[in-house]
Amino acid sequence: MKWSDIQDIAIELTEAKPDVDPRYVNFVDLRNWIIELEDFDDDPERCGEKILEAVQMAWIEEMD
Repeated sequence: MKWSDIQDIAIELTEAKPDVDPRYVNFVDLRNWIIELEDFDDDPERCGEKILEAVQMAWIEEMD
């Protein structure tokens, strides 16, 4: 997965962190959790706030 795979990342986070409410996750934790995903294979430095916001929104939608 790359940073651009927003929906796939959200699905993986839903499975990896079932007890976490994504509405209350700070971006530092979110970034770290994404980098730790088994299928994630991208440059950690290529991530910005807009990507994290998009992942967070997709994750919230995935939880609903």
